[in-house]
Amino acid sequence: MDEKYFPLKIEEKWQRVWGETGAFETESGRDAEARPKFFCLETMSYPSGFLHMGQVRSYCLGDALAWHKRLQGFNVLHPFGWDSFGQPAEQEAAITQDAQARERTEENIAHVGGQLKRLGIGFDWRRETATHRPDYYKWNQWFFLRMLERGLIYRRTSPVSWCPKDETVLPNEQTQEGGVCPLCGTAAEKRERGQWFIRTTAYAEELLADMEEIEAGWPDGVLAMQRNRIGRSVGAYVDFPVRDSEAKVRVFTTRIDTIYGATAIVVAAEHPLLNELEESPLKERVMAFVTRVKAERAGRASNAPGEEEKAGVNTGLFAVNPFSGEQMPVWVANYVRIEYGAGAVMAVPAHDEHDFEFAQKYSLPVHRVIERVSHEQESIPHTDAAGLDQSAAMPHAFTEYGILVNSAEWGGKLSQDAIREMAAYAEEKNFGGGAVTYRMRDWNISRQGFRGAPIPIVHCDACGIVPVPEQDLPVVLPEQAEFKGAGESPRANIAEFVNTSCPKCERAARRETDTLDAFVDSSWHFFRYCDPANNAAPFDKARAAYWTPVDQYIAGTEHALTHLLYARFWTKMMRDIGLVTFGEPVRNLLTPGAVTNLVEGTGEWRAMSKPLGNDVDPGEMIESFGADALRLSVIFAAPPENELRWTETGIEGAERFLRRVYNFAWRWHAALKEWGELTTAEHTLADSSGIASGYSVFEIDKADFGDAARSLERKTHQTIARVTQDFEELRFNTSIAALMELANALGDFKVAPDAATPADKIVVREALEALALMLAPFAPHVAEEMWESLGHTAGGLLAGGARWPQTDAGLARKEALEIPVQINGKLRGRIQATPDTSEDELREAALADEKVRAHMEGRQVVKVIVIPQRLVNIVTR
Repeated sequence: MDEKYFPLKIEEKWQRVWGETGAFETESGRDAEARPKFFCLETMSYPSGFLHMGQVRSYCLGDALAWHKRLQGFNVLHPFGWDSFGQPAEQEAAITQDAQARERTEENIAHVGGQLKRLGIGFDWRRETATHRPDYYKWNQWFFLRMLERGLIYRRTSPVSWCPKDETVLPNEQTQEGGVCPLCGTAAEKRERGQWFIRTTAYAEELLADMEEIEAGWPDGVLAMQRNRIGRSVGAYVDFPVRDSEAKVRVFTTRIDTIYGATAIVVAAEHPLLNELEESPLKERVMAFVTRVKAERAGRASNAPGEEEKAGVNTGLFAVNPFSGEQMPVWVANYVRIEYGAGAVMAVPAHDEHDFEFAQKYSLPVHRVIERVSHEQESIPHTDAAGLDQSAAMPHAFTEYGILVNSAEWGGKLSQDAIREMAAYAEEKNFGGGAVTYRMRDWNISRQGFRGAPIPIVHCDACGIVPVPEQDLPVVLPEQAEFKGAGESPRANIAEFVNTSCPKCERAARRETDTLDAFVDSSWHFFRYCDPANNAAPFDKARAAYWTPVDQYIAGTEHALTHLLYARFWTKMMRDIGLVTFGEPVRNLLTPGAVTNLVEGTGEWRAMSKPLGNDVDPGEMIESFGADALRLSVIFAAPPENELRWTETGIEGAERFLRRVYNFAWRWHAALKEWGELTTAEHTLADSSGIASGYSVFEIDKADFGDAARSLERKTHQTIARVTQDFEELRFNTSIAALMELANALGDFKVAPDAATPADKIVVREALEALALMLAPFAPHVAEEMWESLGHTAGGLLAGGARWPQTDAGLARKEALEIPVQINGKLRGRIQATPDTSEDELREAALADEKVRAHMEGRQVVKVIVIPQRLVNIVTR
């Protein structure tokens, strides 16, 4: 151990030792798998060439937890992988027309991997995966074939978002609000083409119901977002015949009880009913409106309803209400989406805010058919309430449940009863029935870019769509393609890739040129880490059964909807094809807040990015302050789930703390190491926890412990208890605060090493060992150096089998206080308490004390005055 703290030298040393000893390599085999396991995982990284501070924070949080679990004796899996397909790679390939895109991706992987190793992040690099490599995406293609066999994959025509500048397709999930490319900012366009879809809606009910299994371990906000994305609605569908036509308009509604108040049918711009306008004089006007609506929608991130002003056009068609027989106009409007419900709604202005706004603008009639329920009406739900006053104009829609009026035989019934009966009536009369719909749509997995896993399909004129045989997988991505910007995949221009033979008839055929969505890659990568070298299957079932589900996943909130929803679906699909036995892939989820920095000249805290000029290079911070200081600062600055506002003063403070701890260890290490060597011949220095807890083997009378030694010993065990509990609750920043307090206690211990008694050495060594063990998850290089300086086995904490320190419950308890109890200012008794005893607890203890109660006999308590940790005064009369 050097006298001075040189972080770069220490970090280089221990990173070399960890590599030589395989410190972070996960154990396998029967003996290892008899131990409890812990699977800790962060999201895959796109190999852009550098780490950003948000990634640094997530990886440091995950590594802290992995270190803690290893020291507790768990068999820990902490792997890493690269999300190396997707839009960033696509843009780079499109712009550069570069044949070496794959080689540059590998170079970036090597560079970013080196940055992670320089941080000292303890990944098992033997299990590293990269989604752009054929040995990984082969299994994406294999899953495609399995789902195709089960009817979970189909093909239909669908619009795609297209960036005219980069000449590439944009996944809806990656198109920013306002309809622009997330990379270049160009307004996106819509183009129609054949697309492949996964029938994720087949699992919608199960995805919703199974959220009960993960409620205890996932943030409430994420659960709410997923429930909203799935969007289960219970209601009914009703078919409205179109006058003078064989066509019908199907409407889904959750409020069939309001159907007698319907005054129009409103359809989406893409609704097939508009094909009925061939002979209508309004066709030109309607189609102009439809074209405008589609153009306005073209660049939006999704087709979810926005806040745009409602607009519509009367088509001239009429539909018939099958309940009332009333004819009503059919409109087309911008606030109805083809993806939701059936792409059409019955407009009930009196009882829906959207319809009310639309009716006000276009002077549609408003028929009120629901009234607020009075107490008397609740007891007579089947009376006719049609005589209630309807003359007053409605200032806004009445959207609550109530009692039906002006609704034929259902008048006077409560909404809940009417909904059930009217749905049954529609089913009986064969024009509707009860139904459940979901906001979630089937997953469009087609991408027309170049950098992605080829879809394993062949198109044959004779046989149609033919799957590529499993033995021919993987269908390998070509090395180079010309980008022509025609809305087709660049692979369509590669004759040697496209031209093939049909697996069925062996005639000439064409390969599918679409690639799989990059979200396919990340939907199952958890499981590949269990068995990354398997060439015969995606993974071995037995190994996956041991390691999965993931015990702790750390991912940004932006992953909560798409990525994790797809991962949940994928796991259920794998269960149904026999690969796993459960349906939820992640037990516990932590969503760290963003790392922000001040944007120069604005005074605003914004997420770090190079375009804003507020990014921080982690490499520069490591060179200036050391990896341990960076790790410590990004964990200590804020609770994990909160925003972290980056300031350089934070890392400076972390470096000063580590230097202070190191200097104290240096000051004591010679005396403690020498004393330890002299005594180990006869006595065992440490118990199974790895620290010399109590040192009872030395049979030193406790009387030899002075007040300072007793205080430090107590602080050590209180800190162990606090940090251990904080780790269980993922309160990493407060763990560091507790370690700082223990370091302060060491600094306050003024005994000189050369004047220390055996008792002094016991408590100092115990405190330093505990500090080193508990500091290891946050600043492992300094911790290793401290541990080695105390004479422990060379090779480091993990190689030497060190274990998380165990606390002595008696020592961990707060020191008892004796609190005087007065009655009207006179001392009448004393009670025992701890410094954290609440005022209420002190009050109750004082009033219950036998001596105090004897002095209160016959008196009435007026009030009780409590001064925490000092005094209780009971005022009586």
